[in-house]
Amino acid sequence: MSNVYSEQHRALQDQFSTRGMADRLEEMIVKPVIEDMDKAFIESRDMFFLSTVDQHGFPTTSYKGGDAGFVRVVDAQTIAFPSFDGNGMFFSMGNIAAQRKVGILFIDFENPHRLRLHGEASVSADDPLLASYTGAELIVRVAVTKLWINCPRYIHRYKKLDQSRYVPRADTHTPLAVWKRLDVVQDVLPPKDIGRPEQEGGQITMDQYMEKLMKGEA
Repeated sequence: MSNVYSEQHRALQDQFSTRGMADRLEEMIVKPVIEDMDKAFIESRDMFFLSTVDQHGFPTTSYKGGDAGFVRVVDAQTIAFPSFDGNGMFFSMGNIAAQRKVGILFIDFENPHRLRLHGEASVSADDPLLASYTGAELIVRVAVTKLWINCPRYIHRYKKLDQSRYVPRADTHTPLAVWKRLDVVQDVLPPKDIGRPEQEGGQITMDQYMEKLMKGEA
């Protein structure tokens, strides 16, 4: 019995005569452990898409970025990654704390390749890995339930131009997020950011922020 397909998947497979192919692919590529080739690919990525589930049952997808290697393969059934400073909503992290189930998509846009990973995650402010990540607030560990490669056929090729200046790095000043300079958020800034807008260009209006956003300067 398949551990991947539901009755609804089967109905569509039968509608398009792909049940046999779907079963063969499950046999060939779906697995419960991270193998050496998967590890090399995962740890070479500087971004991924994280899917979590909120308290209403709605899936939500978030982009996570860092320097290459910021996602670590701890062992054959566990990966870990940091949660850096965000917008204060802690939406993905809160979802994980409540629901645990996650989906992750790793993509290489320059040499088209992708890998899906499903698992159950935990989030911690006391994880021993925390000290090894500059600027990390939390660590997420994912216990892998299954992963598999996907056909790269429809991945558009993109060339990377630059690394985000906001990724925390040792012995390097991390700029304040431009939106934290907005005049309308000054009274709700967390303690660590109070005073920083004045040090990094001053307060700005929403119109000024949107202008920077449209120019890629945010």
